[in-house]
Amino acid sequence: MTQKKKPLFLSWLQLRKERARLLVAIAGISFANVLMFLQMGFRGALFSSAVEFHHSLNGELVMMSSRSRSLISLDRFTDRRLYQAAGVTGVASVSPIFLNTIQWRNPDNKEIWDIYAIGINPEHQVLNISGVESNRKQLRQPDTALFNLGSRQEFGAIAQQFQAGKLIATEINERQVQIQGLFKLSPTFGINAYLVTSDVNFLRMATFRQGGLIDIGVIKLQPDADIQAVLAEMQSRLPSDVKVMTREDYAKAEVAFWNASTPVGYTFDLGVVIAFIVGAVIVYQILYSDVTDHLPEYATLKAMGFRDRYLLMVVFQEALILAVMGFVPGTAIALGIYRITNVATMLPMAMDLGRIVFVLLLTAIMSSVSAAMAVRKLQTADPADIF
Repeated sequence: MTQKKKPLFLSWLQLRKERARLLVAIAGISFANVLMFLQMGFRGALFSSAVEFHHSLNGELVMMSSRSRSLISLDRFTDRRLYQAAGVTGVASVSPIFLNTIQWRNPDNKEIWDIYAIGINPEHQVLNISGVESNRKQLRQPDTALFNLGSRQEFGAIAQQFQAGKLIATEINERQVQIQGLFKLSPTFGINAYLVTSDVNFLRMATFRQGGLIDIGVIKLQPDADIQAVLAEMQSRLPSDVKVMTREDYAKAEVAFWNASTPVGYTFDLGVVIAFIVGAVIVYQILYSDVTDHLPEYATLKAMGFRDRYLLMVVFQEALILAVMGFVPGTAIALGIYRITNVATMLPMAMDLGRIVFVLLLTAIMSSVSAAMAVRKLQTADPADIF
């Protein structure tokens, strides 16, 4: 008596027989994988770039107006609230931060672009960003600023010229400003470039701003202070026109704003769903055609005594083989697109193991669902009807 061929071996033989169909299936699954990776990559870049500034704050607590929603939707509050917080037991220091879009003139072609200016007290270490910390003393000079390495090209080749030793001077809101250093913050979906300057220089550039109104307050606690106890004390003392939260909660609120209050997060999630459906349809068409073409063979196997379970396993294994074969090139292509996008847009597009595993699982589920739909015809195959 001849030994039965194992389902996996039979699955591979059937796929290999129709090489054109196999290549189409691999291309289709790879395409779906690339779409899923891109949607997740852009979504991840959106969130990680949106909170880079938040994580750079050198303080355990953050104060803002109760009407502020995100970094691009701020409301100002009086700095008296911040100095009231300084009197709470456990507070080591407080630092105001001024934030506003101002007009930057490209020194190369003289075009004017909006740039996001950050005004800090240069006497305090407010931002844990290497370029800012090493050049803090330079900001004590009048009309000086630090430029963002992650800025897009429309703002000028500032980084290249500065690193080459060239003196960079330009106009900000029609005021002559000299660039004294570089730092790195990724652009976001709402901010194309950053500029860091002192609080005094900020108010000179942003003449429309009042000095007593600030956008964010950074609160640094003493090493032995209980963060939650200090936070509760501040929340009970301060009026309702401001809110205080931990730095981590501040970052979470920013992510929640982009995910729930804007259509961007929903759009990327929908893109993943669409990619999943596209891949499932492609795999279903391939498997259905394969089952239809080999229906006489399947019926013969059933007549020989092979159970439906064995035949179904053949089709499901075909689906998983296609999933793996399509996943490998799809991942490689996605990695290349990530790199190109990062260079072109400066967005932090990066692949991580968790995303790879998640897309692999989605691909396996997608292929399994398609196989489950395709095998319905196989279950009805009757040798008597076919022959």
